[in-house]
Amino acid sequence: MEMKETMEKALQTLRCGGLLLYPTDTVWGLGCDATDPEAVARIFALKKREDSKSLVLLASDMDMIARYVREIPEMAVQLVEVNDSPMTIIYPGAIASDRPSSGEKPVKDKHLLAYNTVAADSTVGIRIPMMDFCVELVRRFGRPIVSTSANISGEPTPKNFSEISPAIKDGVDYIVDSELEKTSTGKSSSIIKIGLDATIEIIRK
Repeated sequence: MEMKETMEKALQTLRCGGLLLYPTDTVWGLGCDATDPEAVARIFALKKREDSKSLVLLASDMDMIARYVREIPEMAVQLVEVNDSPMTIIYPGAIASDRPSSGEKPVKDKHLLAYNTVAADSTVGIRIPMMDFCVELVRRFGRPIVSTSANISGEPTPKNFSEISPAIKDGVDYIVDSELEKTSTGKSSSIIKIGLDATIEIIRK
């Protein structure tokens, strides 16, 4: 399938609140609109994962991140500028929707991250991917997308498409061309948590 057609189908899936299975700069990811709480809930259900755990998101650039985080630590900007390998930064002060009360329909607002992408302390993990397809996908979509590993919770993270379980493949609305995985590293990103006071905590090397 041509890249243009793949891109259009992936964008259409995201716009309709659907789930994507797609290669990233690290490992295969499950993705959806990060501002759509109901789509995010489908990802948790597919992974059989508790929704109390936060998710990694992809953004196209720092300008996009700045729209969904109250204040970007200066240290984060410096790290992104010099970084040469996939790195997820956990930012404080995510701008997110409120968790709905029992029986209420969750709010979807393109200006707010879905409440179920954000940790209890209002932090959110975001990566600017080092892969042209992912950057272009997020840039054209216009807001962050979810990027969580394509596995059932507790099972090994698949390093390539052939290792992804049938349950995951059957549970999504669109699977991106597996040829694109040639530019993936097959390894999870490093994760660094940065505070506004310049404190740094390495969560995963």
